[in-house]
Amino acid sequence: MLNALKTLLNGIWKENPVLVLLLGMCPTLATSSSAKNAIYMGLATTCVLVGSNLVISLLKSLIPDKVRIPCFIVVIATFVTIVQFLMEAYAPPALVKSLGIYLPLITVNCIVLGRAEAFASKHGPGLALLDGIGMGLGFTLVLTLLGAVREFIAAGTLFELSVVPRWQGFSLLKFAPGAFMVLGVFLALLNAAKIRAARKAGGRYEPPAELNCATCHICHIKK
Repeated sequence: MLNALKTLLNGIWKENPVLVLLLGMCPTLATSSSAKNAIYMGLATTCVLVGSNLVISLLKSLIPDKVRIPCFIVVIATFVTIVQFLMEAYAPPALVKSLGIYLPLITVNCIVLGRAEAFASKHGPGLALLDGIGMGLGFTLVLTLLGAVREFIAAGTLFELSVVPRWQGFSLLKFAPGAFMVLGVFLALLNAAKIRAARKAGGRYEPPAELNCATCHICHIKK
């Protein structure tokens, strides 16, 4: 029971795909121009994550190791097609149009494929299902929050409802540079919270190895 709860909560906070693992940056930045776009994109990705994780976990013993990635992509693409057809049938046409190419591109989203390879193919159906739910919820929460901040600052609205009448918006937030700015603030606040928590516990915050200056050589690249 404890392991199941940990698996579910990992994707929401400790291993959040956007804020911690820094995965899925393309849809995160491109589809978070409004809260409505963001939440629909997050829910669509969650449905694909849950379905593909479950099926891949059930079929893992039948898939030859040498062709596992193509097989994973076929499974993921199947669920993406189902989700896309459902959205085209029931979601507002303007919303589907605004998400555009990013709906079918869920097939190659590194969050979905990464969880299939790193978790679903190595665990049972129950844990794989919970991992898909947790990762999907974590992705949806961050995406929606990012979209809400961008929409509010740019237009003074939330979910297309006016919050501050006659708001003099900062239109840069509607575009990609604004998305980078807001996400950068989110990451800075998260790191500040981790540093503060480490100091309060009497320790020292150590960044992940892949983000540590000791393993980064970009400063030594010759111009």
